[in-house]
Amino acid sequence: MHGYGPMPQQPTTPRPSPATLTTVRVVLVALTVLSCGLLGWAAMLRLAIVTRKPRDWFLLVVVIALNIGLFAFIMATPDDPDEMSDAAALIMMLWILGLLAGVITYYLYAEIRHYNALGAPAPYGAPAHPAPPLPYQQQHLAPHQQHQPQQYPQPNPYTAPTPPPTPKPAPQRLDQVRAELDELSDYLRKENRDSRDGEGR
Repeated sequence: MHGYGPMPQQPTTPRPSPATLTTVRVVLVALTVLSCGLLGWAAMLRLAIVTRKPRDWFLLVVVIALNIGLFAFIMATPDDPDEMSDAAALIMMLWILGLLAGVITYYLYAEIRHYNALGAPAPYGAPAHPAPPLPYQQQHLAPHQQHQPQQYPQPNPYTAPTPPPTPKPAPQRLDQVRAELDELSDYLRKENRDSRDGEGR
């Protein structure tokens, strides 16, 4: 039983780089061709290990059986090509060509299809498969995010501040009206004083 910790994940085999895959394919195909198909089992063994499919393991056994049969047939034929019958030479040639074509075609097709299904390789330093968030983190992350204060947009410090509008100068008419009001108030005060003085007499 596991507690609240992360669930153990099965290790995933990283996909090789395209250059590595191309090099391995070229080497195995060249090995099969140069050995006249007798080492075709090496390509099929790699394919069976990579894909881990029962069909590829079965085809590996078939190729090994065909290689053993071809080796036995070559050993049974006479060493001198002049003593070999036309039928034996034809059978051996068709056997080698069929084995070469079958192994190389199926190996390249199945391996390329397998790695295309895996997708493109991850960039250097990045995980091949990002880990999903844990349930514990999801439960405790949401309330924490709710209590964060609301952030308001900050003003841009690089924009020039707009100066406040300067008040327009008061028109001269306003000064004239003030002066007249001052004269009027002085006149009324004088009138009030004169009337009080007249009443006192």
